Amino acid sequence: MTGSRTGRPPVRRAVRGPVVPRPPRENPVRTLVTRARRAWDRPLTAYYLILGGSALITVLGLVMVYSASQITALQMSLPGSYFFRKQLLAAGIGCVLLLAASRMPVRLHRALAYPILAGAVVLMALVQVPGVGVAVNGNQNWIALGGSFQIQPSEFGKLALVLWGADLLARKQDKRLLSQWKHMLVPLVPAAFMLLGLIMLGGDMGTAIILTAILFGLLWLAGAPTRLFVGVLSIAALLGAILIRTSPNRMARLTCLGATEPQTGPVDCWQAVHGIYALASGGIFGSGLGASVEKWGQLPEAHTDFIFAITGEELGLAGTLSVLALFAALGYAGIRVAGRTEDPFVRYAAGGVTTWITAQAVINIGAVLGLLPIAGVPLPLFSYGGSALLPTMFAIGLLIAFAREDPAARMALAMRQPRFGRKRGGGPQRPRRWNTMRRRAPVARSSGER
Repeated sequence: MTGSRTGRPPVRRAVRGPVVPRPPRENPVRTLVTRARRAWDRPLTAYYLILGGSALITVLGLVMVYSASQITALQMSLPGSYFFRKQLLAAGIGCVLLLAASRMPVRLHRALAYPILAGAVVLMALVQVPGVGVAVNGNQNWIALGGSFQIQPSEFGKLALVLWGADLLARKQDKRLLSQWKHMLVPLVPAAFMLLGLIMLGGDMGTAIILTAILFGLLWLAGAPTRLFVGVLSIAALLGAILIRTSPNRMARLTCLGATEPQTGPVDCWQAVHGIYALASGGIFGSGLGASVEKWGQLPEAHTDFIFAITGEELGLAGTLSVLALFAALGYAGIRVAGRTEDPFVRYAAGGVTTWITAQAVINIGAVLGLLPIAGVPLPLFSYGGSALLPTMFAIGLLIAFAREDPAARMALAMRQPRFGRKRGGGPQRPRRWNTMRRRAPVARSSGER
């Protein structure tokens, strides 16, 4: 080996191996989308969406009821928190109903269908009894309970139709009778028309529209043929047109669609126009919580039917879009529960509840936006009104119970680790007590979801 000039041995250089190409960098957007899809497809997604979405809507509704009702309460010589305290009490009772409904087995829900229907019919008939029924804003749909408390039985009629209709269709499906149109319509449609007739005796067409939407939702889920579905829809549309045409008040509401001035000819569109004013003045982030101008006597029913307009004025476009997103998540979760179950009763009941809440939200928000006639229905879980809040929270409890009864969700709940009650020391191991929402299943295989 030839030496170097300095007398030192030459330095041997390491032989470089072949260059290994680096793996391509993952697209962060694609990675995020993939993770979101995996999280969205987890068994407990519907459960958490229903529980979290309904809780957020209710809490935000309490805040907005307190903000929107203060001026109205002071104008009536009442404490500023009067309506808020009543709504908070109704929400507390509703939480008890929600918890009870979420813990009930499906067979108990089916057993309650007929008693709830019978009770709703009796109460709706008592509304028309002189001295018992009370008229509010021209509609005879209330019963006085004493003091300042009243109840609207037609709100419980929605829950009764969902439970009873779901049980009826499920039993007929088990006997394979739904292929015959007479078994699909009878006695579901006559019973629904009986409830509609009792509601229309009091003049509440808004609630009647929601009840009709529930009926159509049940028929659609039962697989009604198109001609039958169109026939029932045509009859309902004809009856609705007659009822609107024969009522000057309903015709006036229809005339106010798209109005931009409070007075358009002989029809006064004050409420519709000021609802648009409230939304327009909110901007992107609103004027601030409690800083609404329209609630100072300009906008009627600011804390009930038009609370969405006050939300847009105080919380802006960001607040209204948040409310819409919560209702969209709730609707998606309900559809997911109805679509993934094998139990026909769960499918019909979950679909009926989802139709009820979604249709009522669309009708209320559409009226505030000036896209639909003012129907006088509250925004579910959001507007002031204990009679509307109680059955709605019970219906949310139904959805939670159905979401937990899904086999994959049940297994995921059973595999969750407890947060409390772990044994720290040594010694013999006792059977572990699980402080989760459901007890550990006797035999459960891991689904990979927590």
